[in-house]
Amino acid sequence: MSGIIGHTAYAILAAKAAESRKLPVAPLIRNHFSSYLAGAYLGCDVQTVPAAVCVDTGESLGYGSQKMERSPVTGGVVTSWFLPIGDRKVFPREIHETFYGRSHLILGWAKEARDETISWGEYLDFAADVAGDAVELFGPGHRALAYTLGWMTHVSGDGLIKSVLDGINLNLLDGTYTAKNRPVQDLVTFNEIGKKELDLNWSVILDDLATTPVEDVQLHYMRCYPRQGRLGAHFPKGWAPDQEGLLRAVLAENRRYQRIRNSRIISQLTLKPGPNGVLQCDEQLSKIAGGLNYREMLEAAEKANFRHALWQIGELIADAFEKVIERQDILHDFPTTDGPTWEELGKRFWSP
Repeated sequence: MSGIIGHTAYAILAAKAAESRKLPVAPLIRNHFSSYLAGAYLGCDVQTVPAAVCVDTGESLGYGSQKMERSPVTGGVVTSWFLPIGDRKVFPREIHETFYGRSHLILGWAKEARDETISWGEYLDFAADVAGDAVELFGPGHRALAYTLGWMTHVSGDGLIKSVLDGINLNLLDGTYTAKNRPVQDLVTFNEIGKKELDLNWSVILDDLATTPVEDVQLHYMRCYPRQGRLGAHFPKGWAPDQEGLLRAVLAENRRYQRIRNSRIISQLTLKPGPNGVLQCDEQLSKIAGGLNYREMLEAAEKANFRHALWQIGELIADAFEKVIERQDILHDFPTTDGPTWEELGKRFWSP
């Protein structure tokens, strides 16, 4: 189950909603689309690291703090993956507990830091400060702002799909967001929404996302940077500049490992003809989804009006963009004709 598919789809739908509303940030999203999509996934999910290493092949396996008993590649022994930092070994659990709440803000803080959780109202003020700082402190150009807007799609999207925020109506199989229905969400978003309706070239999009550089504004909004700017003035708590070195190492590993994960994700989510010629999904995903085949997953998604829920998420993220623009004067006056058109973007990111 990927995570990256849902968050990329949310970001694209939010960008289209921003375009239809003629928001002043819409053209710069198109102009820095790669940074926007990188922010939408790796700008938030810093736990994107291996869980283990296959002893037989040396291959990185799994995801984050997932427990692995045996290698899915060889069936052999695995060892725990770690990030070497000087003479330290930093394991996925420490990465998650140190940084997940810092990137997600409204959810996911380690138990001892839960008082750092930011409310939705505070988050919009927080995001507006980051957006202003992205323009004034992390230029030149507007790449950092596009990255920030992408990050906002992830925080907002997670809040909505995980029911931290109200706004979407989805009861798919056994709830809004569960282990059982996540394969259904990924498969339908990848194949029906992504390939058929949006005509996305997933291979190009995921590769581009994983090879787009980190923007320093990410260290700023995660407060692992010297305190400064609007954010430092209005949110004086929680700054940990001593974590900058570790975070930079983690963000580099995110990109290295996501390039490995991309082909695995695409292979697992791509439908393949069965013995009778009917397209079938991956057996493991079918098992997680309670034994449903792909046709049954489509029926469940249709019954739950899953497409409408995705549309709601895109529109609600665009609402958050509007509220941030209202709070931050510096976002009001971007040129409305700047950047490539959606048709021009399509020559690179959409299917041929």
